[in-house]
Amino acid sequence: MEIRIGIQHSPREIVIESEEKTDELLERLGAAVADGSPVTLVDDKGRTVLVPGAKLAFAEISTEEPRRVGFLG
Repeated sequence: MEIRIGIQHSPREIVIESEEKTDELLERLGAAVADGSPVTLVDDKGRTVLVPGAKLAFAEISTEEPRRVGFLG
């Protein structure tokens, strides 16, 4: 799934691809916003991103699969 996160007062978004479960991720992000704690995310390649919960502006989670190009035969 693709995760887009906006940080307050920052013009750029954080975009990562991850295999985390959507429900667990939403729960962790909600808790981070509520108490201001940081959230650690790990992408498909094993890179770790630390997001400050107190500065989180938005989070967009896309579980939609990309369109496939080609012909069915």
